[in-house]
Amino acid sequence: MKTLLSNLEGLKRSLIVELPIDKFNSKTDKVLQNMASQAKIDGFRKGKVPLSLLRKRFGASASADAANELVQETLTEALEDSKARPAAQPTLTKIDSKDDKTFYYTVEFEVVPEIKVGDFSKINVEQIKYKISKEDEKRTLGGLKEQLTEYSSVKRKSKQGDRLTIDFKGMIDGEIFEGGEAENFNLVIGKGSMIEGFEEGLTDVAANKELTLNLTFPKEYHAQNLAGKDVKFEVNVKEVGSPKTPKLDEKFAEKFGEKDVDSLNKKMKEQMNIEAEGISSKKNKDAVFSELLNANDFEVPESSVISESESLARDMEARLQEQGIPSTGNMPLDSFKEEAIRRVKLGFLVRQIVSDNKLSADKKQVDDKLQEISQSYGENAQQMINYYNQDPNRLASIESLVIEQKVVDLVLEKAKVTVNNMKFQELTQQR
Repeated sequence: MKTLLSNLEGLKRSLIVELPIDKFNSKTDKVLQNMASQAKIDGFRKGKVPLSLLRKRFGASASADAANELVQETLTEALEDSKARPAAQPTLTKIDSKDDKTFYYTVEFEVVPEIKVGDFSKINVEQIKYKISKEDEKRTLGGLKEQLTEYSSVKRKSKQGDRLTIDFKGMIDGEIFEGGEAENFNLVIGKGSMIEGFEEGLTDVAANKELTLNLTFPKEYHAQNLAGKDVKFEVNVKEVGSPKTPKLDEKFAEKFGEKDVDSLNKKMKEQMNIEAEGISSKKNKDAVFSELLNANDFEVPESSVISESESLARDMEARLQEQGIPSTGNMPLDSFKEEAIRRVKLGFLVRQIVSDNKLSADKKQVDDKLQEISQSYGENAQQMINYYNQDPNRLASIESLVIEQKVVDLVLEKAKVTVNNMKFQELTQQR
């Protein structure tokens, strides 16, 4: 076997593989012999058709099958011989069996990029540290109270804390915009769930009142088609409900599965820590990975980017279907390209760091990580642990998380770290 590796554009490579023609001829004869045992030709019994006749009638087909088999059998060795590392399955682009001495075939592929990871000590990265204050605990407990708050209809005008039941239509240039219409919509005044001016306009208003609110969407509004637009809301206030805040006692605690208020407070604090730790850990890891990407620039295989873009598109379509939005099946991949490049690049970079530093995860570390993640599943924690332990592929995803964290820890040991102290409320609002 002889191989010739040529550089094409970027990471693309062309590999020509040369084999003795005898190998090809032998393989072709073998294919024809297999055909002979099955071929049915008038004048000959099954399995008794002469090879010369089969070659004349089925030679082209046999040659094609033989060539494909030969490629499959020799490609791995050819790639090793050429020291090429394909990023994806090579594509067969040419076969030449006309030479009386040599059989040639050509494959094209993109190679795994060669990455020389930069010095971690030159990286500046921000890391979040959080603190849960008594004020945070009080606010969270208030949220639990709010969940059990009951509202009773009153005849008076609305005020802060009241719940209004309304119908409304939001119009821009005289037309109702998508999502701008609702019936029997519940709105608690003071929650800040609507754009500025909406709740204020419904304060000091009695039931059975119809009014018009002329407002403007914020310039930074999440829906770009509405950002900065003037809007007119026609609102019908159907009911004003006065809140009855539940008493903080044993019955209240039991509603949340705890025996008393002390147990509820303890559980609440544990959950707050789990939530804050989860958010901060993700943000801190993302910050490290972003700085790693900024410090290490390299090409990535186009085929990998396309594959990742397709995966992102499928995920988006699945999420839309879960929300009841029918799939069009033709999402433009270009809209996912930037994120796909980032993910592919990060994948190659992390794998290189893992390889360079011989990082791995042992069973105890994987079990500890699984135990940590399970805490957010409450009473279903053991069920979640069993689910992952039942399938090696699922468990491998937990192992990947452990190794990723080792990469993060390795970078943080050497990088210049700036600490950003955040309050619990500030942190959870940024999830």
